[in-house]
Amino acid sequence: MSSSSTAPPAKPPMRDALVAAAFRLFLERGYEQTTVDDIVALAGVGRRSFFRYFPSKEDVVFPDHEGCLADMTAFLAASEPGCEPVRRVCDAARLVLRMYAENPTFSVQRYRLTKKVPGLRAYELSVVWRYERALAEYLRGRYAGRPDGTLRADVIAAAVVAAHNNALRSWLRSDGEGDAAATVDHALGYVQAAFGTEDAGPAPDGASAALFGGPMEEHPDDVVVLVSRRDAPLWRVVQEIETAFGRA
Repeated sequence: MSSSSTAPPAKPPMRDALVAAAFRLFLERGYEQTTVDDIVALAGVGRRSFFRYFPSKEDVVFPDHEGCLADMTAFLAASEPGCEPVRRVCDAARLVLRMYAENPTFSVQRYRLTKKVPGLRAYELSVVWRYERALAEYLRGRYAGRPDGTLRADVIAAAVVAAHNNALRSWLRSDGEGDAAATVDHALGYVQAAFGTEDAGPAPDGASAALFGGPMEEHPDDVVVLVSRRDAPLWRVVQEIETAFGRA
C-alpha cells in the first residue's frame, strides 16, 4: 500500500522574498517608517542576508535596474557595425520598458512610492542617468569620426531617455492599463524621425503606426517624398508628414 503526501509550496527566492516583504511594509507603514530590521523580520532572514542582495534600503525599491542596465550594455555591445545607431539605442530603451511591463502591479506601486519620497526620486534620477550614459557611450563610438560626434551622441541619448520616460510615466499614471509598448513606440518614433538616417530600414512593428496615429496599410504602394529645410523644427516636419498621409 503506497501513500502520498502533498509537498509544501516552494519558498520564493530570498531576493524576491525580501522585495515582497519590503513593499508590503512600505504600503502598510510608509517608506520612512520601515527599517531594514522590519523587512528581514517579515521575510524571516537575517540582516546579513539583506545586505548580500541590497546595499541599502533604497536598492530594494529598484531591484531589477542593475540587471536591466547590464542587459542594455550587452545589447549595445553586440550591435552590428552596419546597424542604424538611433534605431539601436531606441531598441535598447525598449529593454527598460520590458522590465517595467513584466510586472505592472509592482511597477505602479513603485511609481507611487517614488513620487512620495524625495530620497527615492533622487535615487531614481541617478539610475536614469546611468541608462543615459550607457546610450551616450555607444553613440559616441558610432559618431567618433564626426566633428560634432560627442554633442550629437549626448543629445540623442538624452532625447531617447526623455521620450521613453515620458511615455513610461504616462502608462504608469494610468495604473498600467493599455499597451505600454505602443505608447513608448509612439514617443521613440519622434526621436527616430528627428535623428535617424534615411537608410535606417523598416521601423519595428507598430512604431510607424503609433507615430502617425493609425495603421498605414491603406495605400501600401504609395510613395511620399517630403522636402523640408534642414533647420525646420521637429514639430513642423511631423506636421508635414501627417498632412502628406492625410492625418492632420
